[in-house]
Amino acid sequence: MEFPMSALLMVTAIFLDRMFSEINRFHPLVGVGNMAIWIEKFLYVASNDKKRYNIIRMRGVVAVIMIVIPLTVACFCFSSIAIFGNLFSVVALYFVLGSQSLAVHGQNVVTAMDVGGLDAARVSVGMIVSRDVGDMDEADIARSTIESVLENGCDAVFGALFWFLVLGAPGAVLYRLVNTLDAMWGYRNERYLYFGWAAARLDDLLNYIPARLTALTYLLVGKSRSALRSWLQCKNRKSPNATLVMATGAGALEVILGGHTVYHGVAQQNPIMGVGYPPVIADIPRAIGLVRQGVVLWSVVVLIIGVLVIA
Repeated sequence: MEFPMSALLMVTAIFLDRMFSEINRFHPLVGVGNMAIWIEKFLYVASNDKKRYNIIRMRGVVAVIMIVIPLTVACFCFSSIAIFGNLFSVVALYFVLGSQSLAVHGQNVVTAMDVGGLDAARVSVGMIVSRDVGDMDEADIARSTIESVLENGCDAVFGALFWFLVLGAPGAVLYRLVNTLDAMWGYRNERYLYFGWAAARLDDLLNYIPARLTALTYLLVGKSRSALRSWLQCKNRKSPNATLVMATGAGALEVILGGHTVYHGVAQQNPIMGVGYPPVIADIPRAIGLVRQGVVLWSVVVLIIGVLVIA
């Protein structure tokens, strides 16, 4: 697919996402999640024997292949059909984009805090993070929500757009399939340390360039000096990609993220990221705005490049 057409299809999908957000029923990624649960039941084996970790890893590799390859190939076939292929590509990108959904979930936390207080806000933030929310105070809720918005700005928005521009609809679908499997299996805990290895490593690989483009996007549309400072100071990384994205986003917002976090009953000390002050609930809409401004920037740049290519 030529770049001008890719640019037009990308902007159309962004428009559809902004207008309609994600569908509430029968979403394809929910179906992928259900498929992953079914495959895991057959391939997962529990073992405390470290000598068997290669076998468990290979089962995880097979699980990823069983989901990613057939669906990506099917997407390639449909997107290659004359005329219909462009329509399919727009719809496919619309389904894997999560910009508006991300904004809605983030704003729901703000509304929950305003209307129902801490308990309601804890329930709302618990829908978008994998950490324990039962003992969160207002600062924890604000920090967790902003971290989720910034990180998913890469995973659910800019990463999908990047791979769409590089490989078309199959690239965007491949990326989001791997991203979904990483979200399900990529935990470094006893259950998924080996079984989720393939999903986690493949997600790291596919996110390497998008994460840095996302960080650059936050730098350009936010507080650039603070964002650059946070980027350069981001040495201690829990994740090779997500930490950089969140650190630069935190700098762009001039807030401090990271620190004490509890996952499944286990306390962890995440890297301190950003500069400025600890975030408050009022900073959540600012994080949402950062992602939205980034989407506008990408749309404008891509359309300009498309016009220049035609000229």
